Order: sequence, then C-alpha cells, then structure tokens
Amino acid sequence: MAVTSEPRAQEGGAAPRHRSATRSLLRLWPYVRPVRVRLFGAAGVAVVASCMGLVIPLVLKWMVDGPVAHRDPGGVWLGGALLLALGTAEAALFGLRRWLVGRPLASVEAAMRADLYRHLQRLPVSFHDRWASGQLLSRATTDLMLLRMFLAFPLTFLVVNGVTILAGFAILLSQEWTLGLVLVVPAVPLVILCSLFEKRYATVARAVQDQTGDLTTVVEEGVLGVRIVKGFGRHRSQARAFRTLSQQVRSTELHKARLLATLWALIMTLPELAIGAALVLGTMRVADGDLSAGTLVAFLSTALTLRWPVESLGFLLAMSQDAATATDRYFDVMDAEPATAADRPRPARPLRRGENGEAGEGGEDSQDRGGGLRFEGVEFAYADAPPEEPPVLRGVDLHIRPGETMALVGATGSGKTTLTALVPRLQEITRGRITLDGRDITALPREELRALVAVAFEEPTLFSATAGENVLMGATDAGREELLRALKVAQADFVHALPEGTDTEVGEQGLSLSGGQRQRLALARAVVGSPRFLVLDDPLSALDVHTEALVEAALRQVLAATTALVVAHRPSTVLLADRVALLSEGRITAVGTHQRLLRESAEYRSLMSGQEREEGESSP
Repeated sequence: MAVTSEPRAQEGGAAPRHRSATRSLLRLWPYVRPVRVRLFGAAGVAVVASCMGLVIPLVLKWMVDGPVAHRDPGGVWLGGALLLALGTAEAALFGLRRWLVGRPLASVEAAMRADLYRHLQRLPVSFHDRWASGQLLSRATTDLMLLRMFLAFPLTFLVVNGVTILAGFAILLSQEWTLGLVLVVPAVPLVILCSLFEKRYATVARAVQDQTGDLTTVVEEGVLGVRIVKGFGRHRSQARAFRTLSQQVRSTELHKARLLATLWALIMTLPELAIGAALVLGTMRVADGDLSAGTLVAFLSTALTLRWPVESLGFLLAMSQDAATATDRYFDVMDAEPATAADRPRPARPLRRGENGEAGEGGEDSQDRGGGLRFEGVEFAYADAPPEEPPVLRGVDLHIRPGETMALVGATGSGKTTLTALVPRLQEITRGRITLDGRDITALPREELRALVAVAFEEPTLFSATAGENVLMGATDAGREELLRALKVAQADFVHALPEGTDTEVGEQGLSLSGGQRQRLALARAVVGSPRFLVLDDPLSALDVHTEALVEAALRQVLAATTALVVAHRPSTVLLADRVALLSEGRITAVGTHQRLLRESAEYRSLMSGQEREEGESSP
C-alpha cells in the first residue's frame, strides 16, 4: 500500500513568503462577529483584572512609606486588607473572563467545522481526487482546535498584556524615570528578535501541521486497508512508513521547540538583567537618600508584575503563528471553488438523421428530440492533465430516448466511468452540454438534478449506519414500503437475516458484508426513489451468475419505467438494454442493438466474445 499525500501545489504546503499573520487571522472575523460582545467583554474584564495587579505595588509604596515607617499597626492591617481585596477581585475577574469566552468560542469552532464539512460536500470530485483525506481530517480537527485555543487565550492576552505593559511602564516612568529607562532599553532588541522569530517560526509551524496531516492519512489508510495489509503481509512496511513520518514530525517539532526555547530564553534574560541593574542603581540611590524605600519597593514590585506579560510574548506569538497557519490551512479548503461547469456550454446542435448509427434503429421522432438523456458534443479533460494530452472524452453525441435503457460498452480506459460521472455532475464537462428532457444539467439546481438522477457504482460505498439507512439515502421521502421494494429488486433480502434486520449496523465501509452484498445494497439505494434517470456503472460485477440472473429479472421492471444508462461488461448485462453504445478512445463509434453491433462492429464482437469466453470458462 503506497503512502500518499496531497500535492503541495494544491494545498499551498508552506507558509507564503510574505504572509501576514494578522491578515490571516482577520479572516476569522465573520465567525467571531456573532460572539464579539462576549469576546470583547472578556478582554475588557481581563484588562481591568490585570491593571488591578498594577495597583498592588502602589499600595505597597503607601504601606512602606506610611504605616511601616511610622510604626502604625492599624495602617498595616488596612493595607493588608486592601491587598487581599485587590487579589480576590483580580482572581474573580479572570474567572469571569474564562466563563465569558468558554461557550461562545465552542460555538465558533462548531460553526467553522460545520461550514468546512458543508463546503467539502459541495466541492467537485476532482478536488477530493487531489487531496488526501488525512489532510482534510487534520484541518477539521487539529487546526480548528488550535483556532479555538487562540481565540480563548492568546488573542485576549496579546491585548491584555500589551495594555498592561504600556500602563506598567507609564507607572514606572512616573515613579522614577531614570530607573524606568533602564527597563525600557531591552525593548528594542526584543522587538527585533520577535520579528525574526515570526518569519522562521511561521515556516516551521506550517511544515509540522502539513506533516501531521500526512501522518493522519497513513493511519487512516492503514485502518481502512487493514485486510490488504494483513493479507499481503505488509504490516512491517506500513509500520516503517509510519515510523518514518513520525520521525519527520518529531524532528520538525523539535526544531519548532528549539526556536521557541531560544526566543523565550532571550525574552526572559534581558528583562531579568534590566531588573537587576535597576535594583542595584535604586539601592544606591536609597542609600544616598535620593529615593525613598517605598518608591523602590513599588518600582521593583511593578517591574516584577510586568515580568509575566513580557516573558509571555514568546509563547503568545508562537500560538498566534500556529493559529495563523491553521487559518491559512482552513481557508485553503474554503477558498476552493465549488463544482461549476468548466466552460460555458456551447449551443446545442440538432443531431442529423443517421448520426452515430441511430438511423438504423428507425431514427428519432420530433416529439422525442429533446426528451430523455442527451449528450451533445461533450468533451472532458481533467483540470490537472498536461496541455498536450488529449481529452478523456471528445465529441460525444448520444441520445437515450425517454424510457429507454442504453448499455455503454468499451474497453478498459475508454472513458465509460467518466462519462457516467458527468450526468450527476460528479465531474464537470469541459465543452458541450448534457440535457435531461431538454433541460441543460448545468442550469438545474444540484438538489433537483440529484433528485432526478440516481447512480450506482461498481465500487459500492456504504456508511457507518444501518442497512436500511444506507438504502434510504437514495431518496429523502422514501419509507418502509419503498425500502422493502428496493431490497427485493436488488435481491438484497439477505438483510432480513441479519441480527437486527434492516436496523443492523453494517460497519465502516460495510466491511462486515461481502462484496456482492455491498453491491446489492448500493443498487437498492439507486432504485429506492424510483428515479426518472438511472445511471449504473457495472453494478452487477461482484454477483455470482445465479444472483445476477435474479437481479436482472427484477431490474427489468425498474428499467421499464425509467431512462437508464448502464455500463456493461457482460453480455448478460447488455441484454438488459434496448440499445448499445460503443465507446472507443473517448468517442461513441457505434450505436445499435446488441445483435446489430455483433454483425457490424469488429471491436464490439471482440469485446463480447472475450466476455463470453470468460463466462463460459467460469461456468460449472
């Protein structure tokens, strides 16, 4: 099993060279706006609480120069009571701040996660083909958790500590400006250090979060593919791949920690040296009688109170960079455009009589010219395909009349699955147009389009839900009666023998069921809503001959009341259809009945004879 990761070209795998953390974080404002009152209120409460801490040194100055110097016990008790009240009020206000932000920020995280999931559902299949699911998962979990933590703590305290530092230095300079200048001097190198740190840390923070996404992908693939891993004895190679990525994440995390440790050491050392110098100079001035002891005590107490706001800058800046990186990664996905037509559809042109061999089937009446399912000049090329590479589909013209079943046959790689994916707009056509009963599918709301068209793929996907819930996903208004009918059509009556019948959980990806059982449930999901248009991509490939015959017999009744396009590899599936279209190298090269194409198309005879030989060899 190969270890895959999403292309960095699509994801933006590193921090932009001139990225502004502030500009990135401002993109969160639409989510923060609904809770701004409580968030700003919490910041205001925290500012008041922090400033209360700056009042404490002033009380100490009064006590030392007043009651202590004059040996007044009553004044000392009064000062102690005042200090206790200030400390209690400060603690209560910080508790109030945490209460104010707790619930609102949890709702912000929930709203962002809901928007991300909703957007992922609207993005084209080509987007999901390029991105590893582990990368998307890490954005929906780890990155959003980092953003909630940033909004709850670093964002508030960047403001609070900034205000506290400014107010504190104003008090220091007002008390003794010469000593205050001693403490201001380290501010210049600190600003330079923080600027350099921000640029280097941003790159490392992005790298570690991308690598964590890759690691998540490996874990997810190892769990979902555990049968393949065990079946081929690849557990050691998978463990090595995981260990390699883990070591890579560890190495980057250590680099990140070294950057933060270096910055923090400098941020802590410079203020401590400044306080030491102020202490020596202040003591000398007190000894000379130029400064009162109370003023020195208040000055040093204020300086020590400012230690945490200054020393926390490194920690807060690091968390801010992590949050900015998480924001960039979140909006990498949110900025991706939802599925839209690649080009403006070109004007429809009428099909000429006899085009694509249809005249041999009696041509078309004017009354059904616009009805049914029609492909007109359809081309498709993958967005990331090289310019010189020809389109996967080119110039496809095909008309499936109302109530008709058309089998689509072609060699491997001819574009059959791609063609079927265009009808429900899982992929967007590059040129041309597709119409349902004369209506361009690009002009239909997606909800209406998906209600008109039901699909079943060769590789069925089931969800961690009950068997009945998996089937009823095919129709929002279907009930118990429709469920039972769909199970009968798909010959999925085995569901009733499960421990809890249709209420039995089938497990993740339906791995508790056999391949044929999963395929039958997927087919039941496609027919449960009695859709007007049905697209089936070889939905019977995993069935044994006996079950296939039973499903085909029941399916004929469904196909008689719908317009269907069925990808077929077996002659038995082809015989379900009224007509057959041969797809060769991205073009429809022949259309007609099974018998007619056997007579007139050597390529079709080759495809069918190969299938018939395979079925004959496998028959008892």
